[in-house]
Amino acid sequence: MLPPVSVLGPFRQLTSSQRHVFLAAFLGWTLDSLDFFLLVFCVNAIAGEFRTNPSTVLGAVFLTQAFRPVGALLFGMLADRYGRRPVLMANILGFSVIEFACAFAPTLNVLLVLRALFGIAMGGEWGVGAALAFESLPKEGRGTFSGILQEGYAFGSILASAAFGLLFAGFHWYGFSVPALGWRGLFILGATPALLAFYVQARVPESPVWLAGARKRMARTAVHSGPVWPRELFHFIPTFLFLIVLMTAFMSFSHGTQDVYPTFLAVQMKLSPQAIGLIGVLYGIGSIAGGVVFGTLSERWGRKRAIVTAALLAIPVIPLYAFGHSAFTLGAGAVLMQFMVQGAWGVVPAYLTELSPAPVRATAPGLAYQLGGLITSWNGKGQALAAERWGSYRAVLAITVVVVALSLAALAAMGREARGREMIDT
Repeated sequence: MLPPVSVLGPFRQLTSSQRHVFLAAFLGWTLDSLDFFLLVFCVNAIAGEFRTNPSTVLGAVFLTQAFRPVGALLFGMLADRYGRRPVLMANILGFSVIEFACAFAPTLNVLLVLRALFGIAMGGEWGVGAALAFESLPKEGRGTFSGILQEGYAFGSILASAAFGLLFAGFHWYGFSVPALGWRGLFILGATPALLAFYVQARVPESPVWLAGARKRMARTAVHSGPVWPRELFHFIPTFLFLIVLMTAFMSFSHGTQDVYPTFLAVQMKLSPQAIGLIGVLYGIGSIAGGVVFGTLSERWGRKRAIVTAALLAIPVIPLYAFGHSAFTLGAGAVLMQFMVQGAWGVVPAYLTELSPAPVRATAPGLAYQLGGLITSWNGKGQALAAERWGSYRAVLAITVVVVALSLAALAAMGREARGREMIDT
């Protein structure tokens, strides 16, 4: 492992404005993740209220993932044309308002429609936030920035785990009582990210790369007609198609190890909400550590080697992760598994933005990212259906890890290295 100075060093070179940009991008992805995972942790409770199976409720996860490419394309094109900053604010407000509306869904069908709309707002945030961050930050330490930025997703899962463990059923502690919020109360809590939009408005500057590109496009408009980004995207198509396949493997790696895991712990292992919440917090911490470690290592090893190593190291963790017989062993396995899963993921924001040309940098990486999510959108529901049919989640989780880890490692090894590419407008 690299010494702490290698992780902290890149942040010391940032200006005040760059720190605000990084914080906004990190918090945007964190709070987006929080709102996504609140539903994942509440699947069993929602199924109980609407008198259906967990696999039916997990259809909401499918719809969220299925509609994320729509948001990536829509908000990405808007951000490439009108700027990263205003579109990021619109994303944050959008998913916060929809999360609030979910708390008042009268039927499961209404909830499913709202989660589809949530997917549109969620789909735009990652690409826009990553473009704003990497166009504003220096290339030195980009792997470290990438590892931490991507783990906003893990930090959001930690917040969702803690909220579920502490507030879903309430608790009493030395005379201090917190009432049970239930899943509806947790969704109301999930609307608070809207406040982040005011921070972006007040403290976050626009991407200097986008501003420079906007001036060039204005000059070109006087000579040429027609948009720039379709020509850029045409030349980018072979790489773009590869990124879609790569992100399909990445999405299967993360969602295949996360989405049904709380349900497995609740339904098959009969753990309490408090135990499930604690395990979720612990594996979220492991996720963050993995992203930072492998993101930083990618500065030395290159992006490809870091991804391959993390993916392959997930396979030896399967016995603890899927076949543990106590909360302790399952928790240890979950921590190690997510250290490797999110270790590989920590390289993704830098890798995708480095491979994408500036005029489509808010559209192409986010769209590839979310199309991978679309292709794997039946993952959670399919895992739950298989587990219900076979009577066990263990084999389903184990098979998933082996298949996707090997696939991801092979795909990453085939890719092109782009470490250290300049983020300039072309």
